[in-house]
Amino acid sequence: MSERLSLEEGEFLVRLARDAIVEYLRSGRKIRRDPPSERLREKRGVFVTLKRHPSDELRGCIGFPEPVKPLVEATVEAAISAATNDPRFPPMRDPREMKEVRVEVSVLTPPRRLEVSNPKEYLERIEIGRHGVIVRRGANSGLLLPQVPVEEGWDVMEFLSHACLKAGLPPDAWCSPDCEVYVFEAQVFEEVEPEGEVREKRLTEE
Repeated sequence: MSERLSLEEGEFLVRLARDAIVEYLRSGRKIRRDPPSERLREKRGVFVTLKRHPSDELRGCIGFPEPVKPLVEATVEAAISAATNDPRFPPMRDPREMKEVRVEVSVLTPPRRLEVSNPKEYLERIEIGRHGVIVRRGANSGLLLPQVPVEEGWDVMEFLSHACLKAGLPPDAWCSPDCEVYVFEAQVFEEVEPEGEVREKRLTEE
C-alpha cells in the first residue's frame, strides 16, 4: 500500500478539486497548481465525489481507478468530469452551484484481483469499510468506492450485487466464474460543508 497522505495533503486535493470546477465553469480552463509535497506528483488512482448540502444527495462522481496520471492532474480532471460529465446528472454550468455542494476526494490504492476457487469466498475476503470493489465481465465494469456500503448500510453480498448492477450486469453476476472481482482501499478527505473545514473520513471504527 502506498504511503498515507497527511491531512494537509488531503486538504490541498479537496481545495484543488473545488477550485478546478469553479475555474472551469467560469473560463473553460484547467487550473495548474504546484502541490505541497512530491507525493502528490506520484501516479495514483483518485475519485472526486460531489454531494448536495445538506441533503448529501449525490451530484456527481467520476475518477481514475488505476494510477495512470500524477495525483494533482488526475484530481483536476476527475473534479471537472464529476461536475460536467457524469451521465447520471445534468452538467453543472453555473459556478454558483458549488456553494451548495460538498467536495469529497478519495485517493486509491491500485486495484488487485481476488483469486478464489469459489465465488462464495468473496463474502469472506471483502471487508466493508476497508475495500472498494470493481466487478468486471467482458466489456462490462462497475466500481463502487469503500464509503458507499458504509453510507448505504449494505453487507458484502449487497455491495457486490450493486457493483454488478452498476456494470450493467445481473445482480448475481459476481457468482459467475467468468466474472472478475478486484478490491482496492481509499483514503477519503471531505468538506464538512461547502467551502468549509476539510477532514479525513473514517470508514471503520479504529
